Amino acid sequence: MPGTLYLVATPIGNLEDITLRAIRVLREVAVVAAEDTRHTGKLLAHLGIHTPTTSFYEQNELERIPRLVSRLASGESVALVSDAGTPGISDPGYRLVRAAVEAGITVQAVPGASAVLTALVASGLPTHAFAFLGFPPPRAQARERWLAALATRQETVVFFEAPHRVRETLEAAARILGDRPAMVGRELTKLHEELIRGRLTEIVGQLTETRGEFTIVLAPADKAEEAMPLPDSPALYREFCELTENEGLGRREAISRLAERYGVPSRQVYSAVERGREGPAS
Repeated sequence: MPGTLYLVATPIGNLEDITLRAIRVLREVAVVAAEDTRHTGKLLAHLGIHTPTTSFYEQNELERIPRLVSRLASGESVALVSDAGTPGISDPGYRLVRAAVEAGITVQAVPGASAVLTALVASGLPTHAFAFLGFPPPRAQARERWLAALATRQETVVFFEAPHRVRETLEAAARILGDRPAMVGRELTKLHEELIRGRLTEIVGQLTETRGEFTIVLAPADKAEEAMPLPDSPALYREFCELTENEGLGRREAISRLAERYGVPSRQVYSAVERGREGPAS
């Protein structure tokens, strides 16, 4: 009889957030597949668990998946864990789950800590609908296009950001999306946890510490903002010039930014900008 693949959530900072079920499963499985065996080894030692571990991370997952599925098929149970939180969220995991499902192996999630939900429910922003978007692109222009795509989304958005880019990303968000409400969570559940709430520009002003792990929660687009009409051609051309001359965007990037801002096709923006460039007909 095949074993079971358990997706075990582990603490995101506070070790007291491990569940009783997670402890039992980690003790009973044949092996723990871990993103970082050294990191997970410390958690297991803290819990007095001596289950063997094997590494499972992005660079070796394609090699490890057949081995783990074979062990599962032979009757062994496997626990998959990440460095922190729920495995499969912004880290390796879903390909192993898919392979196990295709092989007819039982997959069970063992719920627990999640930085996404921890930040969302503490933010004070709407929780009835939300989207988690992982990490923004690291390069500035790609990140700005990524942010522009959020302009009219009607759900709360949650994403992670690296400490050395968090200030730049928040400043870009304020510029591209407007000064909307948000929350930044740093070092969630840890001793030096920090939750900064307010409008984006206010948060940037309060952000004094850029070390640690950051989770950002953005309010949905305002209804009035979503319905913003396309300006006349001269006004749109002035906005185009602002983007290309003052913000350093290329022509194509500026057209795309304006199309995202007003919710219209790029070709419509291009035509309007060209009319604005030519000026009023004589």
